[in-house]
Amino acid sequence: MEARTGSDIIADELKANGVDLVYHVPGESFLPALDSFSTRHPDIRCISCRHENGAAQMAEAYGKLTGRPGIAFVTRSPGATNAVNAVHTAFQDSSPMILFVGQVKRSLMEREAFMSYDFRTLFAPLTKWVAQIDDPRRIPEFIQRAFHTAMTGRMGPVVLVVPEDVFEEHCETAPSRPYERVRAGVPAAQDLGRIAGMIAAAEKPVLVVGGSGWTEATRDAVQAFSRTQAIPVVTTFRRRDIIDHAFEHYAGEIGIGSNPRLLEHIKQSDLVIMCNDALSDVNTIGAGYMEGFTLFSIPTPRQQLIHVTGSFGDLNRVFQASLALVADNDAFAAALGAMAPIQPERFRPWSSALRATFEAERAPQPCPGSLDIPSIMTWLRRRLPDDAIVTNGVGAYATWSQRYFSHSKLHTQLGPISGSMGYSLPAAISAKLLHPGRTVVCFVGDGCYQMSAEELATAVQYKANVVIVLFNNSLYGTIRIHEENRLQGRTHGTELVNPDFALLAKAYGAHGEKVASTEEFEPAFERALAAGKPALIELIVDRDVIHTRYTLSDLRRRRLAASSSSAG
Repeated sequence: MEARTGSDIIADELKANGVDLVYHVPGESFLPALDSFSTRHPDIRCISCRHENGAAQMAEAYGKLTGRPGIAFVTRSPGATNAVNAVHTAFQDSSPMILFVGQVKRSLMEREAFMSYDFRTLFAPLTKWVAQIDDPRRIPEFIQRAFHTAMTGRMGPVVLVVPEDVFEEHCETAPSRPYERVRAGVPAAQDLGRIAGMIAAAEKPVLVVGGSGWTEATRDAVQAFSRTQAIPVVTTFRRRDIIDHAFEHYAGEIGIGSNPRLLEHIKQSDLVIMCNDALSDVNTIGAGYMEGFTLFSIPTPRQQLIHVTGSFGDLNRVFQASLALVADNDAFAAALGAMAPIQPERFRPWSSALRATFEAERAPQPCPGSLDIPSIMTWLRRRLPDDAIVTNGVGAYATWSQRYFSHSKLHTQLGPISGSMGYSLPAAISAKLLHPGRTVVCFVGDGCYQMSAEELATAVQYKANVVIVLFNNSLYGTIRIHEENRLQGRTHGTELVNPDFALLAKAYGAHGEKVASTEEFEPAFERALAAGKPALIELIVDRDVIHTRYTLSDLRRRRLAASSSSAG
């Protein structure tokens, strides 16, 4: 066997496992790894980012788009601590990801060395597995386990900590084989029989789909089941691209900012089939803005509940299912798609009612001010190709695309279920690097953008020509809503004094424009697409237009009316 350095072994193992992109912020603790990528596998593109959170979020977005682990390298603290947010995103969003953290040399362990920390303790609650490689001969063992762990069951992040001298040490060791995803089992015939029986006994069934790892075949199977049975299908929070929005039985998305009428329909249902996702708080918001775990009664839902996932850990955690199954999503969807019609004519009026609710939800509503945002979203959907990828971070601004921008293709939405601000731009850059021929649009708020704005330099450097549509209302909008609802309108730190975002984009070498009226948007967007470089369009948004369902004035009137009613 060839004597190789630890960094050579890592590079070889990642290449053998199909890695084509590595995101990083260069650090002294893993410089040999970057050198090994360059000398041994120059076809692996190494993207040098501006902040470790951006690098790790790009890796998370890669995992979400491809269903394969995204790879990031960061140096020891504070590089590792900067990446924590993205690891949490990968954990809550079920995105496969492997983060390599450079550590101090082994001889300096337990001495409180410069920038040293026990990263196994730091990352333990946020990962599927975290480990430190202290022997370079064991690198193939650890890496194959990392890939299998990230990809098995409910997918998620793995962190491998590598001391600096392990990268440098020479040794002889055999390579591992490329990973093959280990899947949960096929649903048993008796369980499929029980499901068919529960459908036959139902009056108002609903299928809910979500989670990660979807393929075209699995999507087709789910839609075939929905069409054959005339059962409405709903997507979970920020998984709207799983189902074609033109599909006649698609009824919308549950989660933060969902259609209240859809939530009422689900409460009226008598059978819910939850497929490939967790019954988390955002997936069980029953009313209001953030009232999680209220869509169903606890611990036993009034409805019959069938919950199918690839992980035991997500079953019967809060809600006791009538039937809880561990099964591979592809296999379960295929079994559903092959199911004979049960009573579609009886379900058809119910499904039509939910579809009508969805159609009414996405019909553009009046928008005060000089920017008609529903009209802009509707125009964008017509203008963009079906395979365009749109991203968003976190904020009230995201409700506009959530409500009015429809999806027809799988893997065309990137948004953090974890609630991570600063996600949208790194995710857009990752998507554009992965799919340079596709249009990528980044929806972002002024507060959200400034948590990762430095990555615009990364986009310019690597010619990741994304189009950024920035909603600037000089507010932390979501928190301003909470202030109105919970603090009687008293404000604390939500007012923002912002830079000139269009001018700042130009300083980075990008194209930048400001738009203050609906009529200005279309030509500005065409110029952005034609710019031949990353582009930013700053929308000057009236702060009263804070949410797709209400204005700040609406919230204030409701609060005052409630106060008057209470006093009376």
